[in-house]
Amino acid sequence: MRRFKDIKAWQKAHSVTLDVYEVTTGFPKHELFGLTSQMRRSAASIGANIAEGCGRKSKHELGRFMLIAMGSASELEYHLLLAHDLKLIDPPAHQRLEHSVIEVKRMLAAYMLQLKADG
Repeated sequence: MRRFKDIKAWQKAHSVTLDVYEVTTGFPKHELFGLTSQMRRSAASIGANIAEGCGRKSKHELGRFMLIAMGSASELEYHLLLAHDLKLIDPPAHQRLEHSVIEVKRMLAAYMLQLKADG
């Protein structure tokens, strides 16, 4: 069992989630159960899956949850693009968040490679 709070990818994912919550507070009320909810859930899912994987017994299970976290990060990346294209977030916020999500994905990929190498 590992401490998820010690994993850099989790730390960055948590920061992204907080940023997504802040940015989506400005979304129109009619998006509350639509894009706002989808963005928040996909963002929170990244860190939640890292945490759940850390609570598992094997590296194989941890790797599987890291892969699920990667999928959630890709989902968030799309939602950010959609929010940008719908003019719900301004270009600087979109660029900042997109960069952060891509960084999380790189960190997850590196962590998964490390798990694989450690056998």
